[in-house]
Amino acid sequence: IIHAMQPKRGGLFVDGTVGAGGHAWGMLQASKPDGQLLGLDVDPQALELAREKLAEFGERAHLVRTSYTALLKQMEALKWRQVDGILLDLGLSSMQLDTPDRGFSFQTEAPLDMRFDPDGKTSAADLVNLLDEVELANLVYRYGEEHRSRQVARAIVNARPISTTTQL
Repeated sequence: IIHAMQPKRGGLFVDGTVGAGGHAWGMLQASKPDGQLLGLDVDPQALELAREKLAEFGERAHLVRTSYTALLKQMEALKWRQVDGILLDLGLSSMQLDTPDRGFSFQTEAPLDMRFDPDGKTSAADLVNLLDEVELANLVYRYGEEHRSRQVARAIVNARPISTTTQL
């Protein structure tokens, strides 16, 4: 990623899914002594790890707990009109999968949650227990790319209530 992005001294960079800060660290290191980075993430656990990892860069690292969808607003707050590079590493991280109480993994018994932002309104348990069968099938097909989504939705509806990862 760093090789492809080729961060330069004094550049402005965005890591829209900063996670634990590995890519952000590389961008700040490569753009020293004065390159800056805006790091965004909705996951407070990941953001805390990024703060620790990027502490050595001081005010060059701007970390904000928000979604990458708020990128333009956050750039405006910094008075950045353009940037030299943007990274979006979308999807789950091993950190989320490896933390059972986050409810992402089916390998351990845990509350069914699956929220990137633990303060978000709707958990996976809410969805599987409240959506009707058709809405659930559509969700499974759209986001899970599961061709047997109707069968999956029917099985979920018949197994309700579902509150844990292993039940699902």
